[in-house]
Amino acid sequence: MTAEPRPSRRVPYPRADTPRRVAVTSPRTAAARRPRYPATREIDEQTHLGEVYMRSLLRTQFRLALFVCTVLACVVGGLPLLFLLIPHLRDVDLLGVPLPWAVLAGLIYPLFITGAWLYVRQAERNERHFADLVERR
Repeated sequence: MTAEPRPSRRVPYPRADTPRRVAVTSPRTAAARRPRYPATREIDEQTHLGEVYMRSLLRTQFRLALFVCTVLACVVGGLPLLFLLIPHLRDVDLLGVPLPWAVLAGLIYPLFITGAWLYVRQAERNERHFADLVERR
């Protein structure tokens, strides 16, 4: 039985006569990136993109204000209509005060305060959303 020669194994260490391999790396591993131009700078410099951002915020705030004013106007404007369509409500007294006057004096102002509180809360939420949008860009 003759022994077949074994295939030669690669030597894990480089030989003395071969030059050592060197890995060349660069600190710039990604493709050239655009310099970051923050959206706040766009707004500050009043560029076209900054105007688009500001218009979107103003449009959102305007829609909110229009909604709150419409709801309050419908409630306040609807009260005379309610008392006109249901005449026996005009004759009801609440603690010696006619109901229309009690509603106008006692219930409308808390409604205004609640509407104002909800408006401010939603307006601040819109501004936070806008700030997140601008910073995320």
